[in-house]
Amino acid sequence: MELFWDTVDYLRQGGWIMVPLGAVSVVMWTLIIDRWRAFESLKGDRLSGLLVEDFRKLESGHPQLDADILRQCSLALGRDLDNRLAVIAVLAAIAPLLGLLGTVLGMIETFDVISVFGTGNARAMAGGISVALITTQAGLLVAIPGLIMSNRLGQKAARLRTSLEEATTNLSRNLAAGTFVPNAAQGEQS
Repeated sequence: MELFWDTVDYLRQGGWIMVPLGAVSVVMWTLIIDRWRAFESLKGDRLSGLLVEDFRKLESGHPQLDADILRQCSLALGRDLDNRLAVIAVLAAIAPLLGLLGTVLGMIETFDVISVFGTGNARAMAGGISVALITTQAGLLVAIPGLIMSNRLGQKAARLRTSLEEATTNLSRNLAAGTFVPNAAQGEQS
């Protein structure tokens, strides 16, 4: 429990800028966890299974139209892979800027104290310096792991996109060769 109160006191020393910085951190990590789970669920043949599932819902039984439908389904899944990755990168980039804003605000506070009391009152100057250092540190503590995870998620999305392109190519070949049996034909055979 003491750790909690020490953390609250530390955050309070950083001033009001810690509130938006904390919000950026919570939103960013929520999105990172969401994307990580989504990518982990697409391991193996799950991505090609989703492509087939989406295609089956829309197929027409006409080879040329079905080829276009397959491409559209592939594009939609590809967009889903990139979903929220840019937001994560932007939030990770905003964090050090918020830290820098806190630094500037802390230095302004320090100079205000100096203009009133001069440099002889170290205790009064310490508050502004504390704001400057704590917000800078917090901004970097949020940004660095966020940028690393943004990069890792981008790499996972690229690998999944490659798998999706391979599955789309294979299904397109099957459609062109007539070996992919459309739903309409399956329904007539039943």
